[in-house]
Amino acid sequence: MEVPVLVTADGPVRIFRIHRPAARNAIDARAARTLREVWLAFDRDPEARVGILTGGDDVFSAGADLKDLEALAAEANGEHGPLGFTRLSVSKPTIAAVAGYCVAGGLELACWCDLRIADETAVFGCFERRFGVPLIDGGTQRLPRIVGLGRALDMILTGRAVRAHEARSMGLVSEVVSQGQLMRRALEMAHAIAAFPPACLSNDRRAVYEGLGLPIEEGLKLEARLGAETLASGEPAEGARAFQEGKGRGGSFG
Repeated sequence: MEVPVLVTADGPVRIFRIHRPAARNAIDARAARTLREVWLAFDRDPEARVGILTGGDDVFSAGADLKDLEALAAEANGEHGPLGFTRLSVSKPTIAAVAGYCVAGGLELACWCDLRIADETAVFGCFERRFGVPLIDGGTQRLPRIVGLGRALDMILTGRAVRAHEARSMGLVSEVVSQGQLMRRALEMAHAIAAFPPACLSNDRRAVYEGLGLPIEEGLKLEARLGAETLASGEPAEGARAFQEGKGRGGSFG
């Protein structure tokens, strides 16, 4: 039986590749359950620091497998969406590496990740608009936070295709790379993130997400509390010693 998600490790980085090529990486109920399981395992794994979600070199994901729509609907509850993990939160950074079509629920999967990079073949869009299928895996909430209300409504209401360089201009992806360079760049980015002191990285990321929607006064209190936790971890003191030794000056990583 076909394995719907391939998981590989590259040091502290975990790569999760959606693997249903005959269905353009559409997610059926089995793939949804597998995605939920692998992301929960990633979050529990003390050796894993950064996760990459991809569909490979040809297509990211066409979204929900409409042939399995009833079973996918049965998967959804208050804890997780139909595509398995989209109502979960993990405590570690995640990157979507997108080639080819990233549409409908596939776009929602990519929006779940912290960062998105794409190659020149990438196409994004709310293609489910054509079939009366709702955005129910976080798209109506995450897409506006990423690209802004006007651009999100443009995509959601028109269902139009957005190609890689337009996606870059609207902030949906952080960068576009040449075809064939996607995973090299995704791994480079993931390893750079994984090399940073983990407590500070985690707490700053958490402050961003938990501060969304809070009044500025409450957000600053949250930042202060999490910053104090980071200071107590000892990481900043270690960083200060490294700086005094000449490391990391001028923005270098060495």
